[in-house]
Amino acid sequence: MNVRRTLPALLTAALALSACDIPATGVVEAGEPATGVLAPPGATPVPKETPAVPVATVPLYFVSGGSLVAVPRALPGGAELGNTVLMLFKGPDAGERERGLTTELPPTGAAPTIRTDGASVTVELPPAAAGLNDTAVDQLACTVAGARLRQDPELGSAQVTVEQPGGRLAGRSSEDCPGLPTALPAPAEPPG
Repeated sequence: MNVRRTLPALLTAALALSACDIPATGVVEAGEPATGVLAPPGATPVPKETPAVPVATVPLYFVSGGSLVAVPRALPGGAELGNTVLMLFKGPDAGERERGLTTELPPTGAAPTIRTDGASVTVELPPAAAGLNDTAVDQLACTVAGARLRQDPELGSAQVTVEQPGGRLAGRSSEDCPGLPTALPAPAEPPG
């Protein structure tokens, strides 16, 4: 290899590249990196499958004529107790209000703290829900009891304690809730 011929060629190439106004700044971040694969022209996109969100029907307890009424409500996320209680605190929907259903529970943006221990459930109310009357406590306790039995039908019954700010406690059993069976049937086993 002839160094005398190669060196001038390399210097000429280096000078030519340095004249291109390419800054020597290193990597410059600009937007998100390219992702995915482009479909060929005229191809029909294939929709992605979204995972199914579990839905459970749980009884929400509202008031009609001074009595509790169980209203079945389909809730996304299953019979999760926190979501069920938040839905109850939102009150009856438009259709339920048209049917005369009301609530004794105050609207609240803060979720209560819920603790479970088998068939026992404790609902600790936030300060915004202080001073509930007996009907409101019944609404809450029966709704939580119904949701707990949907979570675990083998329990047979649920005991709910409502702790209000100021230390007032109220307890209810699912067996005292209108419209809740004393024991829900266990899920059917697949034929073997």
